[in-house]
Amino acid sequence: MTSTVPASLIRTAEGAALQAVFLDMDGTLVDTEGFWWEAEVAVFADLGHRLDKAWKDVVVGGPMTRSAGYLIEATGADITLPELTVLLNDRFEERIDRGVPLMPGAARLLAELVAHEVPTALVSASHRRIIDRVLDSVGHHHFSLTVAGDEVSRTKPHPEPYLTAASGFGAAPGRCAVIEDTATGVAAAEAAGCWVVAVPSVAPIAPASGRVVVDSLEEVDLAFLRGLVTGTH
Repeated sequence: MTSTVPASLIRTAEGAALQAVFLDMDGTLVDTEGFWWEAEVAVFADLGHRLDKAWKDVVVGGPMTRSAGYLIEATGADITLPELTVLLNDRFEERIDRGVPLMPGAARLLAELVAHEVPTALVSASHRRIIDRVLDSVGHHHFSLTVAGDEVSRTKPHPEPYLTAASGFGAAPGRCAVIEDTATGVAAAEAAGCWVVAVPSVAPIAPASGRVVVDSLEEVDLAFLRGLVTGTH
């Protein structure tokens, strides 16, 4: 976890219900879920294996260990999980070096959160090396804290990443809003006790108690997030 959290960010306005906002990265903030699949297809092609398109829905949004492990088992590829992880990260980095497109509405939302000094964290299952490379493009200044998948003992769908982020801000999970695009991420956020905005990128996500589903980040602003946490949305 990396953090640059000045006291002015940790100290929230008295009576304000929303204490912090946490965003997932791939498929939520940046349009890169397809990049991961491209990397997986290319790496396994080099290993002599063709990936079934149906597997994309299985591996999307999950931690590297789960996704890579599933593909090794499904293909029978003669490679270890650590070896495959390096190859996938290398191939993904090559792709994002050519540009990282933001999801619609992401730039406006990030600018609003910064302007109102809302403590904001990036919480991703991607490894630190990938997060830092993406933020070189998106802008590190948008986040006071970032949590990577290889910096926690248990990543999504376990709640540890979001509990770590809340702890980093000294915030109560029940007063934090999380924006996620996959069922895996939603499960992690809800298990942590956070309020959730789901913006499905691949598979549908149904509304539920404490969870709102929207079509795009263009529907989300600070007032929306405050209303979610206070129950007035």
